Amino acid sequence: MADVELVKKMLRAVLQANKGGVSLSRLQSEYKELTGDQIPHKQMGHNNLDALLETMPSVVRMERNRSGEMMCFPSLANETTHIAKVVARQRSSKKTGRPHLVNTQMRVKPAAPLVLNGKSSATAFRMLHKNTILRQRCGSNNYMPMFNFSFPFFFTVCFNLPAPMNLNESLSPGKGKPYNPQQVQSRIKEVLGKYSNGFWVSKLPQIYRELYKQDLPTEAIKDLETWTHICTVEKTCSSNPSELLLYPAKDKAVTNLNPSSTTSPTLSSSSSPSPPSSPTPLSPDLKVKLEELLIKYSNGLWAHALPKLFQDTYKTKLPGHVLENLHLLSDFCTIDYPMPDNPKRAILYRRSSSGGGAGEDENCNRRDSTTSEEELKLRQELGRRLSNHAVPSLQIPKEEYPSVLVVEATNTNGVILRYIGEGYSQAQESMEDEMREFYGLNQSSPTPLSAPLSGQLVAVRAEEEEEILRAQVCEVLADKVKVYYVDHGFSEVISKAKVFDLQEKFFKLPFQATKCKLAGLEPFCQDPGVLKKFETMASGRILLAEILERGQIPLVVLYDTSQDDDVNINAACMKALQDKTLASPLQVAYMNVTVSSVCSDGTVYCQLPSRGLAKLNEILEKIETYFHSQVTSEFLVSRPFCGKRCLARYKSKWSRVEITNLHGSRVLDILFIDVGVQASVEVFELREIPPPFLRDLMAIPPQAVKCCLADLAVSVGSWTPEAVQWLREKVLNITDCSMKVAKVDDAKRCIYVHLFTDKNFHDPARSLNHQMAQSDLFKTQPDVFLTSHRSLSGPRGGGGGGGGGGGRGNTTTSTPSETPSSPSSSLNLPPLLELSPPGGNMDVYVSVACHPGHFVLQPWRDMYKLVVLMGEMILYYNKTEEKPLNIEKNQIYAAKVENSWHRVLVKGVLTNGLVSVYELDYGKHELVSCTQLRPLIKEFRQLPFQGITAQLAGVKPRQWSEEASIVFRNHVEKKPLVAQLEAIQEATNPWDRKLTVFLVDTSQEERDIWVHDIMAEFADELTNEL
Repeated sequence: MADVELVKKMLRAVLQANKGGVSLSRLQSEYKELTGDQIPHKQMGHNNLDALLETMPSVVRMERNRSGEMMCFPSLANETTHIAKVVARQRSSKKTGRPHLVNTQMRVKPAAPLVLNGKSSATAFRMLHKNTILRQRCGSNNYMPMFNFSFPFFFTVCFNLPAPMNLNESLSPGKGKPYNPQQVQSRIKEVLGKYSNGFWVSKLPQIYRELYKQDLPTEAIKDLETWTHICTVEKTCSSNPSELLLYPAKDKAVTNLNPSSTTSPTLSSSSSPSPPSSPTPLSPDLKVKLEELLIKYSNGLWAHALPKLFQDTYKTKLPGHVLENLHLLSDFCTIDYPMPDNPKRAILYRRSSSGGGAGEDENCNRRDSTTSEEELKLRQELGRRLSNHAVPSLQIPKEEYPSVLVVEATNTNGVILRYIGEGYSQAQESMEDEMREFYGLNQSSPTPLSAPLSGQLVAVRAEEEEEILRAQVCEVLADKVKVYYVDHGFSEVISKAKVFDLQEKFFKLPFQATKCKLAGLEPFCQDPGVLKKFETMASGRILLAEILERGQIPLVVLYDTSQDDDVNINAACMKALQDKTLASPLQVAYMNVTVSSVCSDGTVYCQLPSRGLAKLNEILEKIETYFHSQVTSEFLVSRPFCGKRCLARYKSKWSRVEITNLHGSRVLDILFIDVGVQASVEVFELREIPPPFLRDLMAIPPQAVKCCLADLAVSVGSWTPEAVQWLREKVLNITDCSMKVAKVDDAKRCIYVHLFTDKNFHDPARSLNHQMAQSDLFKTQPDVFLTSHRSLSGPRGGGGGGGGGGGRGNTTTSTPSETPSSPSSSLNLPPLLELSPPGGNMDVYVSVACHPGHFVLQPWRDMYKLVVLMGEMILYYNKTEEKPLNIEKNQIYAAKVENSWHRVLVKGVLTNGLVSVYELDYGKHELVSCTQLRPLIKEFRQLPFQGITAQLAGVKPRQWSEEASIVFRNHVEKKPLVAQLEAIQEATNPWDRKLTVFLVDTSQEERDIWVHDIMAEFADELTNEL
């Protein structure tokens, strides 16, 4: 049972910070933001949140507002404790700049807590949103540009790193380290493209760092003189040999005309290898085609995907020298190497045609002047009279998942809705309260308009309620007027006596009723079935909107998060297009059954004979032929989203898929809906359904029927790997199976069946169910996976040694694809994470915060590399088969947690098949099944572990109370901050290192917030109270 008094205390804290009231749905969000957990109404014996709150009249008062939304207010009782007030004050102080979600029960989680919206490090880091200076407690030499932005589920990082004190010292971190010459050459060529008139070589490290957030390798400076195909190095007349000038490479035709010229020194190549011969330049047609592909993948494209993608799209091979000379693409794309140890793994980004691309993308919804002019022209054409006052344009909320109230939809390309939250619905209610007071029924209230004009903005006393609302006159009748309520999105015919002149002060708030477009439904925007389904599921409800594209009419996916499982409204409306007559009719027995998939939990997916299956196969064959005849990039999927239906290859043929989860912008999970197979793929492997076949394919229901074998003692989810493998060998790739239906479970959407490998389904003894029940397949040996429970000193300690350096042996796996039976000391640990020296500043993200004495930091610098790494792990491990594994304590593995693969340290092995693991990149402790662990191969051991534990400086160590821990977590967890290092406690293992840091929140314009000051004040107040 939950602690009732603690729940009340936390509810009081939330309500005290929202004395003007908070919606019921947002109360859940605010509570979770404060405590990290949902309000435990079910654990407290109530079916819903309303019922729980009704039992707490001393804490909360509930009432409905004018728009029908349930609002919660702090009770007027005197039981609000001092602690709640203090917590509430901390809540209020942090609200500036933080997005609030009304419906944050959203369980559609990102694969990684941080996704850079697909931008490369060089691109994302150049998109500077705002600089605020770390002003307090830093000397003049410690000023540090910082960033300020909100955190939706997906976001773009915009910040600068500190510049070095001395440029001559900037190369020290790279001394003696190998580097990737191709990457550095490509970047220097890009730099020289911007500084075509040349610059001092001594300035190159600073420019390089500012653009790419990496130190220029020392060896690269020495190699500049040998890269004559990239740059020209010239000495000046100065006697100082270090004063060199750097220019773009000279044109060969020019240099050949003056072979004996002495104005440019001849660079000796006797001590260095000759520069490579210039590769064949790209033809204009090839450049156009490559740029066209990069336009489709604005979030980046892996270079290794180019050959197949080029072949599929243009029906011709990509010239082989392109991948070997990626710098040839540098005039129209940016090349990034997120895995420095693997130069073949490059990501290509189309170069923006204008320097202000980043800002333009960020503020695409803020075209104030253009939009205002368009609106004014439109209003003039319609004869609107605005009393010389222009109403500002409504801006789309900055957060990725704003809450919206759906008004109505006669077209899914123009759904009318209102944004919920501060600055939107709250500002509207405040304005309408002021209007009600201004246009009151007292003697001094304004008189009605005598002659309202069509198009005029007016104030209207609503017909049913005594409310004053803003409206626009649509039509003037004899004694009545038809008006459109610009903030509520509907029309009404009212008496002229209720129409008043709209005063100047009520023109300041943008019209709140706006439109959006539902992603994936554009071709069916007026389909009656789709609109009816949308009306039933969405109209009049507050939903969560995922904004895919910001524009005048944003493109969105709507989610209903009010139930136990989130409902994708777009996907549900798409199902309204299905023709139920094309589904397999339910009957007692089936013949000619194809078992298309056997899942690891024992679930079986079957294809049953039906009209829909025959039609599906016919259409897919036509699509194969159609794609072979098309030479275009228009069918590449450039904007994936959850619930989208498209095509992917299955057994070398195109098959229908639904996107089920996104891991960043390039890796995603899909479900082959007609065979029941799940997979993880890269976005370039998907194709849009061609328009000629779209409606026909959407009409066919998914042909994979979910089945479970009946009459087995073992339930689904408890199958052994041996049983799964036995069933797969019996039924997969056999097309003449038969089955007999035992029962239908509508709740689980599953059919329980007896399965046969031939057509003789009359004899139950011949069924696979009977054979499995009589076998030993389900008799699990004790600890079949957990054969070793040795406690080692660390991952270095295998092979008969202690935990010292013996683990860094000379034996390594021959290729990254090799999968050893257990992770031994032969695989090296990643290098230690590089940190600023004590007294220095770091941009960090707090992934976990328990209390001031223990939290976990992630440095921003290489965060995008972690995102790329996790995407690669998903692709690799989701394609590997589960194998028995000796799981050992204190060893490193890859573990699947929810939908993502993480690098973990095993902390303990339980006898019930669960393993306690510690996520080395995020600092979280998890319990996972032993079947979800895999060996961590060498390729995924190159990036330093990104999570590092820390404690707060400036406060005395103590036993922190639960209230203090909540306040601390509320201020730092899941937030970008500046960490000023006080001390570094080194250790043998990376996960044992610990920092002592000051944390500074620089997100506010007027001041920086030092977290230790808040905690010291809070601790003092608690002490005084006691």
